Amino acid sequence: QVQLVESGGGLVQPGGSLTLSCAASGYTLDDRTVGWFRQAPGKEREGVSCISSSDGSTNYVDSVKGRFTISRANAKNTVYLHMNTLKPEDTAVYYCATPRNLNDYCSGPPLSYEMDYWGEGTLVTVSS
Repeated sequence: QVQLVESGGGLVQPGGSLTLSCAASGYTLDDRTVGWFRQAPGKEREGVSCISSSDGSTNYVDSVKGRFTISRANAKNTVYLHMNTLKPEDTAVYYCATPRNLNDYCSGPPLSYEMDYWGEGTLVTVSS
């Protein structure tokens, strides 16, 4: 059974940093697009970042460009989201997701309907 497990969330002050991890079991991520999404209370789920299945290229939603970085560690079957200069508006549950197929969906920020497998999320709270 495919499992995606996010970790690394927590409480951080504005301006701080966190690194989130997405670890896969029963599935190989290195040949698939992986996306990070977030959902704040009362808000729609938003695609934050993705890393391509083909050439490793990345995309980000405008609000996190220059602050967040997505990366892979294929030997660990893990994808990371490095978050710097965090703002209160970054507060959300963060999810990783990947499609069943090998299509490359990372020509722009990721879209929820392109994804088939989802983790249960990790909460990031940015507050003083």
